[in-house]
Amino acid sequence: MSDILLSEFSDGILTLTLNQPELRNPISSPAAIDALCAAIERADGDMACRAVIITGAGSAFSSGGDLSTMKLGGGLNDPSPAKTRRNYRNGIQRLPLLFESIEVPVIAAVNGPAVGAACDLTCMCDIRIASDKAKFAESFVKIGLVAGDGGAWLLPRVIGWAKASEMAFTGRMIDANEALACGLVSRVVAPEALMDEARALAAQIAANPPHAVRMTKRLIRESRLASLSAILEASAAAQALCHTTRDHQEAVDAFFEKRAPQFDGN
Repeated sequence: MSDILLSEFSDGILTLTLNQPELRNPISSPAAIDALCAAIERADGDMACRAVIITGAGSAFSSGGDLSTMKLGGGLNDPSPAKTRRNYRNGIQRLPLLFESIEVPVIAAVNGPAVGAACDLTCMCDIRIASDKAKFAESFVKIGLVAGDGGAWLLPRVIGWAKASEMAFTGRMIDANEALACGLVSRVVAPEALMDEARALAAQIAANPPHAVRMTKRLIRESRLASLSAILEASAAAQALCHTTRDHQEAVDAFFEKRAPQFDGN
């Protein structure tokens, strides 16, 4: 794993730390995107990985894009608009497509400011918890841009259309308490408690049968676009699979035997 992204795996939980604190952990470079995509793909392919936590090193979660690369000819921006379009498709847009396809649960532990593409990255995750030092901004209009990473799709599905429009049209930074009030995060904790809280939440997820957890995530994700009848059909198919798992039988046996279940992902 490159130093641009630190990786730690313990007790079924993968912790990924964006690790360029001197630059406030930008995620728009090819190296950062490649490292994050590779780590997430590996985690999703490994049933021993029950949950993923993403956080940032230093005082920021992530600055999103690196402004120093945004002049014409730098970063994703090419003198040819057609090449810029391809740069976005082959670059930052890989992240939302990947996060939408995976089934391993992902928690964003937001330790500090999450700006622009980083705010959108938190929305790609399933659960967001925040330090009381965290701040969020859908700030693209402040630099004359739009959310090229799918923020116009992501943010409204997390906080609703009106609040998403307010954040996107103004580019205003909101603090952790406002993020909690609008549902962008599910809890706010003291900075020193953030990672313990994230790991405890991940451990609660990891304690459950992994196939059932992953299928539950898939149903929740699909429900945002599908009809009730389509979700009922998908749920019946998923349930048919769950009934055949050894973990389901273990859960039933443990209930009647009045003991803690031991799930092995089978």
